[in-house]
Amino acid sequence: MQYKNPTVIAEIGCNHKGDLKIAKKMVVSAANCGANFVKFQKRDNKYLLGKKYNLPHPVPENSYGKSYGLHRDFLEFNFKEHEELYKCCKKNKISYSTSLWDKKSAENFLKAKIKCDFLKIPSACNLDFDLLEILAKKYRGKIHLSLGMTKIDEIEKIVEFFIKKNRNKDLVLYSCTSTYPSDFNDIGLLDIKKLKNQFFNIIHDVGFSGHHLGIAIDIAAYALGANYIERHFTLDRTWKGTDHAASLEPTGLSKLIRDLNNTYKTMHEKKKLSKSELIQRNKLKSSK
Repeated sequence: MQYKNPTVIAEIGCNHKGDLKIAKKMVVSAANCGANFVKFQKRDNKYLLGKKYNLPHPVPENSYGKSYGLHRDFLEFNFKEHEELYKCCKKNKISYSTSLWDKKSAENFLKAKIKCDFLKIPSACNLDFDLLEILAKKYRGKIHLSLGMTKIDEIEKIVEFFIKKNRNKDLVLYSCTSTYPSDFNDIGLLDIKKLKNQFFNIIHDVGFSGHHLGIAIDIAAYALGANYIERHFTLDRTWKGTDHAASLEPTGLSKLIRDLNNTYKTMHEKKKLSKSELIQRNKLKSSK
């Protein structure tokens, strides 16, 4: 297996609490931590939620509105605000990306003045083939797609779709468990090896999107072949909202990036002794 320098995506998502100033502060913080990308989210809430728009938030203490739709609207940035975030990313030398949750958001996003290396399909939407069709047809960058809540035959159906569209070489599949935070017993890291083996030379690459506590298994995910590591990011895990508890704060993100980069340095066979080890050999090793 050939290892690449790990790519780290700090998913801000909706952890900005609907405040553009906080979102920009998070961009700067993620850049200072050494992340390669920040990722936001884009929804057309009324189109996406339909009748569910007026239902109450399932966890009222986390709601920013009287209904789930109004809660989502409060957290939603418009395209002009996304363009501001894109410019903030460029200024701070970190790349911008976003998840698209519905076909209307995808159509409108592609009209905006935002150029990004990849767009993401969240686990909840990976079987929305109308959405996949728009990106496969109209977007020329890489398409990243999470596989939480997705059965094996559904994964194969998704890959077959991208093969038919001649976009499979732009596809990055993420091993993912869609619980917040995830119980370690529910996370199947060996799925990464399975994805690598099953789709070797078919798709572009494999990633890991984690919602667990700590950073240990992200290192294991990389060692198993996930070259993209995505973690939710927040400035304060005690903030109001459902994703903060499963997110990394700046200190945790910095440590994760440090450990991933150090792990990358070790991913090779020792074909000969290093100069430093030869010195120790001459000093310590006995021979007869």
